Amino acid sequence: MFVCNYFELWKIKSNFAINLKLLTHFLQSGRMSKVIQIDIDAILADKAGSKARYVPGFLVSYLKKIIHQDEVNAFLAANSDKEGLEFIRSFMEYFNNTFNVRGIENLPSSDKRYTFVSNHPLGAQDGLGLGLILGEHYNSKIKFLVNDLLMNIPQIASLFIPINKTGKQSRNLPQQVSEAFNSDNHIVMFPAGICSRRQKGIVRDLEWKKTFVTKSIQSQRDVVPIHFEGQNSNFFYRLANINKMLGIKFNIAMLYLSDEMFKNRNKKFTITIGKPIPWQTFDSSRRPAEWAQYVQDIVYSLPKS
Repeated sequence: MFVCNYFELWKIKSNFAINLKLLTHFLQSGRMSKVIQIDIDAILADKAGSKARYVPGFLVSYLKKIIHQDEVNAFLAANSDKEGLEFIRSFMEYFNNTFNVRGIENLPSSDKRYTFVSNHPLGAQDGLGLGLILGEHYNSKIKFLVNDLLMNIPQIASLFIPINKTGKQSRNLPQQVSEAFNSDNHIVMFPAGICSRRQKGIVRDLEWKKTFVTKSIQSQRDVVPIHFEGQNSNFFYRLANINKMLGIKFNIAMLYLSDEMFKNRNKKFTITIGKPIPWQTFDSSRRPAEWAQYVQDIVYSLPKS
């Protein structure tokens, strides 16, 4: 019974990491202010129903610990009135993260629309860091396409577009992406779709999806390559590799992104911005997937330039 329940618990937690069913509470403070709070007990009850009572208490406590439920809820409550860039600034202050930006002069003017693509080494600080730097430079006229931890934070909904590849919302994915690229906003993407993995001792993104190439051609957007320097813990990479080796379909490593976020406190990250690549570069001499690999190689060469 317990083995089955452990498996069910991990499935529930995996869905939680992907969807983060956040519970909304309303607190009276002169006016009704929306405060998003994470409640593992309520999520287990909602997802597992009557089976939730079979989940051992120490496992529930472990989930709360790796999610940092109390710390996250305290931060969300303290910053419930902030949105967009203001919320991201508070996040960076809370986690004491700073950035060394190289190649800032390569950021083009706002005379036309651009696609910004970056490697995805972390899970939170990389997305929020790029959102802050590009959002400030372009007066918040950006839309970041994300499908992981960042898609679940309502306070940054004005900057981030959730791209859910699972469930009912996946049917709307092509339309969501097309609408984003057809808008007047600059588009920011992690073409790998998931955080970097360690393979043969090297931390690097997996294969980049070709979407940013095909959509940039269609919308005539030049592509700006960006490299974000950073790594998650050895535990995260080992777990991701075990996940793959065992052929487990759901992404167990994603359960620990919140924990990795806290492990990356008090760190300074280097961001290197490359020169824009004209959309006309992506001609028929290569397939879109090959052009995606070409841009990925450019991104990983940036720190050496």
